Parts: sequence; structure tokens; C-alpha cells
Amino acid sequence: MESRFLGIGELVEAPTVAVVVDVMRAFTVAAWGFARGAEKIVLAESLDEALSLKARHPDWLALKDGPPAPGFDAVNSPGLLRSTDLGGRTVVQKTTAGTVGALAVKEASLVLCAGFVVAEATAEVLRTRECDSVTFVVTGEEGHADEDLACAQYIARRTTEAGTDAAEFLRRAGKSRAAAELAEGVRQGVHPDDVALCLELDRFPFAMVATLEDSLMVLRPHAVGGVTTLPRGTPRGR
Repeated sequence: MESRFLGIGELVEAPTVAVVVDVMRAFTVAAWGFARGAEKIVLAESLDEALSLKARHPDWLALKDGPPAPGFDAVNSPGLLRSTDLGGRTVVQKTTAGTVGALAVKEASLVLCAGFVVAEATAEVLRTRECDSVTFVVTGEEGHADEDLACAQYIARRTTEAGTDAAEFLRRAGKSRAAAELAEGVRQGVHPDDVALCLELDRFPFAMVATLEDSLMVLRPHAVGGVTTLPRGTPRGR
């Protein structure tokens, strides 16, 4: 499998297969959202769009980066979200990097959103689809966030080398700038357990697939070997 690792700004055309990585914290939060019962997650292009969607669908839950804000129900923190009952709910998520990266590749045939918590399930989808070429979108720090790059490289290696050890990749992520900022309280809307939760390897047994549904980019869980399936008509990676 040929792997490319690009920042959002380096994307010049839609890849066939894209894995969008945001470890700290968008797609760790998304995974926790599904684990807490969310049916789907709508990836919003802006805070205004998130609030507009919430206004049209009052039963939806809106989530954003940073501190709490009027109109939003939650912040982008796995530690804070893990105690929230989301059974059957739709979540609207807008973050600084992760949702932006997913929307940047919305025309791809297959879009997976990932962090360490769903790494093996993501690799399994790539193996099953027999993808020859995969573009990993490293969303943080204009493509230089080491926690995202480490996770992307780990998933790429696991796709082709089942014996790859995660230890060094997790060490790099734990020493990243994002991890330090979360641990030191530089960022707002943070729980003390956020870094540890973001570094839990394979916490969840599902991958996360994003597709366009009625012009919205919608993220859903894909249980590897389970009943949840990829969208019909999704072409094989090439």
C-alpha cells in the first residue's frame, strides 16, 4: 500500500481513499460519542453552521472546541463527553482541525476519520478494502502535529505489517505539543484525563466512515466484522 501523509493545505485534489487523523481531540471525541450511543455525527463547516443546524433540529447536540459557549451543548473533550448519554442522538461537531480535514476530502470515495482509539479497526478497513493508495490527512499544526503524524504512520504500518508495535508511536504522541498544551491547561474546555484518553490504543472496536448525506458530511461508526457496513457503491481503493 502506498501511503501519503499530507497537511490540509497540501491537498490539491480529492484522493480516492483518505484517512483523516485528529488524535487530540476531534476524532477521539467522535469515537466516544458513538460509544455513548450517538447515531451519527454531522461535521460542520463553521460555528454558525453548527448553530444553524441545531436551530433547525433542536434535539441535536452541538459540540465545539474551546470553552462552553451559548447555543452549544458540549465541548471537544473526551473526558467531559464520556459521562454524557447520547443514546440515539445526532451530534454536530465543529473543531479547529479535525472537521476541517474531513470536509477537505469530502469528494473522496472513502473517508475514514481516526485516532489511536480506533487505529486497528481503521487499519482493518484498509486491509479489507485492499487499498493500493491511501492519503493520510495530518490535520494538526498544518500537517506537522506529531500526535497525528505518529497515529497516521502507525495505522499505515499496521495495515501492511500486523506485528507493528505501537509503543514508539504512542510515546511520540504523548510528547507532542498538543499533549503538553492539554496537560498544562493552555487549551480551554479540557478534562484532566483528556491526554490519557486520546492515547488509549484500540479502545473501540469500530472504524468511523464519513460520507456526504444531503450535502452534509456525516460520520458513522463501522463495526469491523459486524453488521454496520460501508456505504453501498463505495468503490474499492486504488
